[in-house]
Amino acid sequence: MISVPRRFVAVAASAVAVGASVFVPQLSSSSPQTTAQPAAQASNAQASAELAPAARLAAAKKHDDFVIVGHRGASGYRPEHTLASYELAARMGADYIEPDLVTTKDHVLVTRHEPEISGTTDVAAHPEFADRKKTKNLDGVATTGWFTEDFTLKELKTLRAKERIPAVRQHNTVFDGHYQIPTFQEVIDLTKRLSRELGRPIGIYPETKHPTYFRQQGLALEPELIKALNRNNLNRPDAKVFVQSFEVANLKALDKQLRVPLVQLTSSAGAPYDFVVSGDKRTYADIVSAKGLREVATYADGVGPSKDQIIPLDAAGKLGKPTDLVRDAHRAGLVVHPYTFRVENTFLPADFDSDAVPSDSGNLFGEIAAYRKVGIDGLFSDNTDIAVAAEAESR
Repeated sequence: MISVPRRFVAVAASAVAVGASVFVPQLSSSSPQTTAQPAAQASNAQASAELAPAARLAAAKKHDDFVIVGHRGASGYRPEHTLASYELAARMGADYIEPDLVTTKDHVLVTRHEPEISGTTDVAAHPEFADRKKTKNLDGVATTGWFTEDFTLKELKTLRAKERIPAVRQHNTVFDGHYQIPTFQEVIDLTKRLSRELGRPIGIYPETKHPTYFRQQGLALEPELIKALNRNNLNRPDAKVFVQSFEVANLKALDKQLRVPLVQLTSSAGAPYDFVVSGDKRTYADIVSAKGLREVATYADGVGPSKDQIIPLDAAGKLGKPTDLVRDAHRAGLVVHPYTFRVENTFLPADFDSDAVPSDSGNLFGEIAAYRKVGIDGLFSDNTDIAVAAEAESR
């Protein structure tokens, strides 16, 4: 077996059989806590922003040589953003688990991909909440459904999670109705327990979802995030934490209060919603330009682009020529953690499809290898076991 530092590798060959898999610890000879830190590592976020690009890049990479993030947990195998999904990702070997943060009416951070929850919970089956269904403007898009900010935590806890894309992941529907919506604190507590149990640190990579939307309702996410990190002694440079956002203003504000690395998320289309609201004409394409990335480096430590911003698809849906994004980001001193690597054909470039059935599994190993060749520093994956196995093969 190939040894994979700081991770647990599944012995079972089949990802479908993951529930019955045996996990064998493969620990490196030195832990992240004892590894020498870069001499230029900053003692706070402001000082970090002043580092030279090379030193800043080294500081941002201080936790792992290649970062594997369990995207919404192990969402290829369990309904996303549930404690079961997060735990499975950690047991499969993820360095970090990724909770998307939204808030309740009583201002408690909980984990959902969106504030609208009809697609990820059984809320529509609860007649007592029928009158909570509304149409709201969510980042400029009229969206109808049930929203977390219209429920107290106690009310949300009566709901149960379900698979978001059942047509693609029918096997995940077996777990519909079995898991609650977790609070952010419950996720942190889970990582603490698993870190002790697995003998390696399990990190968190929280995303602030729709920060302008929540701020406009008087329910800003950032103060509660800061409180949670401070309360759990996680607001420090050596904590295994990244904080990410698709918006810019909130990251700039967080840079003044957090001592953990920040990551600017980008998309292959559109613009940060705070730019739209403020009248700033720049788009995500501007942000990932060489000039834009140099600006990102003044307040963040990494960039999380859509993977097609690194290698666009051609007219046939196959991988085309890589852009300069990774090179430019590294020159600016930023790490690059693209999203999202998924095993199903419908999410893969045509090069790696196994057949014409969208929900069938394709060659995710091949896709990951193509992106690693370009020089990415980590990735978000719904299939942690495959990402970990791919890293083992690359050593």
